[in-house]
Amino acid sequence: MKLALFGATGRVGKQLAELALAAGHELHLLVRSKQEWMEQPGIHVWVGDARKAQDIEQVLQGVDAVFSGLGTDKKTTLSEFVAAVVPVMKNQQVSRIVTIGTAGILNSRTEPGAYRFQSGESNRKLTFAAEEHAKVFEAFKDSDLDWTIICPTYLPDGPLTEVYRTKEDYLPIDGKQISTADTAHCAYTALAEDKFKRTRVGLAY
Repeated sequence: MKLALFGATGRVGKQLAELALAAGHELHLLVRSKQEWMEQPGIHVWVGDARKAQDIEQVLQGVDAVFSGLGTDKKTTLSEFVAAVVPVMKNQQVSRIVTIGTAGILNSRTEPGAYRFQSGESNRKLTFAAEEHAKVFEAFKDSDLDWTIICPTYLPDGPLTEVYRTKEDYLPIDGKQISTADTAHCAYTALAEDKFKRTRVGLAY
């Protein structure tokens, strides 16, 4: 599989890149600056801006699927990226995309019709990041793409266990945290096994 990867320098994106390379996949990376680990067989690197359609177009040439581990970075990078990538994917006839979201955009169990970040289930006082991730979800819902949004709860660095719980559209009950390594594993599995199409996936131990 040829995989376009955005956010490859992030905590989850880099670990997903390692899983994909180990499985023999070819990676197309769009990054703001190259890093030493990218200089290895199976990786093709473009330096550019994930918010710009012309840069995305180069990276998507000939790929089978797209992964994004982009975060909000306290800016509108995420919503600008999704606004650019959806039409480019349609034009290039690439339908599969898996992204990393946040548990805040899962359905609330206590307030039907609300996101978790809008309800008492979320302890976060600042909602800008969740609002950005919600824009991604809403853009995907309105598209014809085969999308999946992996929605981890509290996300510390930690080892790969491959033992975790998932639930479509909701956070697993009493889910408190999930490591970056297991989040990458869940996202990679969704890509490799073509799972969880057109749904959000709550993820926790």
